[in-house]
Amino acid sequence: MIFSVRFMVGCLLGLCCLPQALAAQQDLSLIRQTAETYARQQTAHLPGQVTVTLGAIEPVQFAPCAKLQAFLPLGAKLWGNSTVGVRCAAGAEWSLYVPVTVRVQGPVVVAARPLASGKLLAAEDLALQTAELTQLPSGVVSDANDAVGKTLSVGVSAGHALRQDMLRAPLVIRQGQAVKLIAQGQGFKVSSEGRALANAAAGQTVQVKTQNGQTVSGVARADGSVEVQY
Repeated sequence: MIFSVRFMVGCLLGLCCLPQALAAQQDLSLIRQTAETYARQQTAHLPGQVTVTLGAIEPVQFAPCAKLQAFLPLGAKLWGNSTVGVRCAAGAEWSLYVPVTVRVQGPVVVAARPLASGKLLAAEDLALQTAELTQLPSGVVSDANDAVGKTLSVGVSAGHALRQDMLRAPLVIRQGQAVKLIAQGQGFKVSSEGRALANAAAGQTVQVKTQNGQTVSGVARADGSVEVQY
């Protein structure tokens, strides 16, 4: 009889403590909400239509946290399949990693028809399509103005997405060409003649041999001259 009474008292005490034990666990929905808010904030600047989807969180029992803090794990990038970390910054010590998928629908410049290597691109050579950017190689061109007037370094088929590394700016200086050298510094500006030792597009550095035999480096200008800063 004494055993039965003790057993019943123990059960009643256990039932009374059960809600407290359950309440002492971290709400996983708050972890999920913290991770999602962080992911959306960090991807708000991306071009195009961004979709953020969170994966399932493994059922775990964590001590309640007074302050949740989301972070991006070292080496991670919110692009395609990724991960957002959530740690407890006050009240307990734990962290959890939440799977996140980021999709971005945006404009991509593609070849309107088959284009050969060395082709100087015009507006009619290009078309604009909407694509899933996270599934494409990095450096795809999204604005046709960034491609018009440049030369293709490789041949592409119709519908092929153009990348920045496929494009070459037109040459404004060719090797062996006589060029105008403009040397300038604080309080002076001098012009002379020289001969280019390499090809160069506008903005590129090129070496020039001066009339007295010296070799100097300068920046090619769009007008074919070379600017040397001192």
